[in-house]
Amino acid sequence: MKRRTAREKAIQALFQIDLSDIDAEDAMHYALSGAKSDSFFERLVNGTIEHLDSIDDIIKMHLENWSFERIANVDRAILRLAVYELKHEEDIPTSVVINEAVELGKTFGSEDSNRFINGVLSKITEGERG
Repeated sequence: MKRRTAREKAIQALFQIDLSDIDAEDAMHYALSGAKSDSFFERLVNGTIEHLDSIDDIIKMHLENWSFERIANVDRAILRLAVYELKHEEDIPTSVVINEAVELGKTFGSEDSNRFINGVLSKITEGERG
């Protein structure tokens, strides 16, 4: 499975977990729609869930004039995945994480999702990883 596909499937699983409160295994199974699983995909979903509280805290600290509760569900899933990658997948460059998240926003989010996601992730990464 390509990394882009793994991220897309991970967003679908995280979205389902957030909205339906189903367990991660079931959400991953549904997101895969019969496709073979992949270690990167599993790491993305399980890692995001494992670190969810700290990930949400990081997102909340970098929101300006916006409350965490107002973030669209799909945008929240994309931000969570991206913050997980930024903080826990050290072999992936920051620019790749942000670019992938912006592209996911264009694919799954609203017309303004990509700009919102880019803005939040840019604030998070300022002064951090290179």
